Order: sequence, then structure tokens, then C-alpha cells
Amino acid sequence: MSSELGKKIEQLEEEKMRLGLDVDIHKLETEKLKKGKNKAEEDLDSLKMDYKKLHLSMRTEVALERSLLECQNEMVGLRARVVELEKSLH
Repeated sequence: MSSELGKKIEQLEEEKMRLGLDVDIHKLETEKLKKGKNKAEEDLDSLKMDYKKLHLSMRTEVALERSLLECQNEMVGLRARVVELEKSLH
């Protein structure tokens, strides 16, 4: 009976050790997943910032194109005015 009890104690100690190892493995896996999640969140934040910069650049480009078009139209008008003035002088 005491040998059976000894075997049972030994089995329980082995199981305790295996469970302890399982816990350690789960802790390592959890830590690895947390690091991966943190990296993914950092990458997402970086992508969001890049998107905002791109969006701002695109808005700036549109505004510059409008300004360029206005200047070109004004230049056409000024050239026409110069032609008119030259004709009036001759």
C-alpha cells in the first residue's frame, strides 16, 4: 500500500512538473503574442501617420494645381491686355 502511495505521489509530482512546464510554455507564447500585437499596433500607427501625410500632400497638390491654373489664366489675360495696349499705341 505504501508503494502504491509512493507511486501515486511520484505520478502527481511528474504531472505537477509537466503542468509547470505547460504553464511556462503558455507564458512564453503569451509574451510572444503580446510582442507581436505591440509590433502590429506600432506598424498600424505608422501607416496611419503615413496615410495622413499622403492625404495632406494630395490636398496640397490639388491646391497648387488650382493656383497654377489661376496664374496661367491670369497670364493669358495679361498677354491679351498687352496686345490690346500695343494695338492702341500703333
